[in-house]
Amino acid sequence: MLSFNAVFAGLPVTVFETMSRLARDLGAINLGQGFPDDPGPEDVRRRAAEAVLHGPNQYPAMMGAADLRAAVAAHYRRFQGLSLDPESEVLITSGATEAIACALLALLEPGDEAVLLQPLYDAYLPLVLRAGGRPRLVSLTPPDWRLDADAIRAAVGPRTKLVLLNNPLNPAGAVYGRAELEWLARALEGTDAVVVADEVWEHVVFDGRAHVSALSVPGLAERAVKIGSAGKIFALTGWKVGFVCAPAEILRVIAKAHQFLTFTTPPNLQAAVAYGLGKEAAWFDNSRARLQAERDRLAAGLAEAGLTPLPSAGTYFLNVDLARLGIADDAAFCERLVREAGVAAIPVSSFYAENRVTTVARFCFAKDDDTLDRAVERLAAFARSL
Repeated sequence: MLSFNAVFAGLPVTVFETMSRLARDLGAINLGQGFPDDPGPEDVRRRAAEAVLHGPNQYPAMMGAADLRAAVAAHYRRFQGLSLDPESEVLITSGATEAIACALLALLEPGDEAVLLQPLYDAYLPLVLRAGGRPRLVSLTPPDWRLDADAIRAAVGPRTKLVLLNNPLNPAGAVYGRAELEWLARALEGTDAVVVADEVWEHVVFDGRAHVSALSVPGLAERAVKIGSAGKIFALTGWKVGFVCAPAEILRVIAKAHQFLTFTTPPNLQAAVAYGLGKEAAWFDNSRARLQAERDRLAAGLAEAGLTPLPSAGTYFLNVDLARLGIADDAAFCERLVREAGVAAIPVSSFYAENRVTTVARFCFAKDDDTLDRAVERLAAFARSL
């Protein structure tokens, strides 16, 4: 009888695939999976097209093309005040999920503990388990999804090898600033735990906020692995170009894991991202402003429809408080919503491994005005039927 790896063989189909399939089959408006309608900046896409025709197409360096590593270091110096050596402190991966996998496989040994904050990105837990790690889960709750340093400190023990922090936090839309990161640094004092900081939403923050990287905070900088994503920065989610930035002694080990996963990333995409990271600051400001306007449009429409949106300080997502409607099963609500209203959303309970919050549904607002307006019209009709 055939047997398989227990971590992956036992995984269900992701809720994102399930809801997107239902949206396709039913002709529903898909506000579930987090991809924008915008095709991405034309000049960046044109650079990729030109590079595939006129640039090199053989293996680039395993650490990433030199021009992209230099562009990453320069970009983070300009926007976050970081000082990175592109030769020894920057690695290019095939997307942020590969970067996370490299970090977890490189840093964890069987029996090591990893502190995970839930709600959590769905790849975290299986990757920790596949690396042989033991998850220690800390639950965050609506409406503010506050980062609780005492709860983190209680989860940290002698076997703790790393803490995985997603900031800004998908799916909650929470953004943690310098004060919260300093609390985290104090919680980890006296330990040798590494902080794997998934910062892919770093440019998608609203209302005048500025992203604070773990690499900029004393007490974290020497133990932090920063992960970024060109797909999120440029709304090119299919490109799968990720960045890992870390102190050289940490990055050296992560790079060894990377060389046996994807080894490298398409050179034309690397060239285009290097160009894009050098775009003027106004482009990044305008991108945030456009997304903030989409957030506000959906929030206003939801509120008018009788659905209560929770605050969203970053990411592409806006959550609805179902408890106000007397609904305690977000999964059943989202199933009914896609079938009866023709709008796909994601139950936030699917981002928990235990002690689930079951009263929140997540909607993606990175859509054009017409799509958002049609979705709100359907949601309003559905809300009247509840």
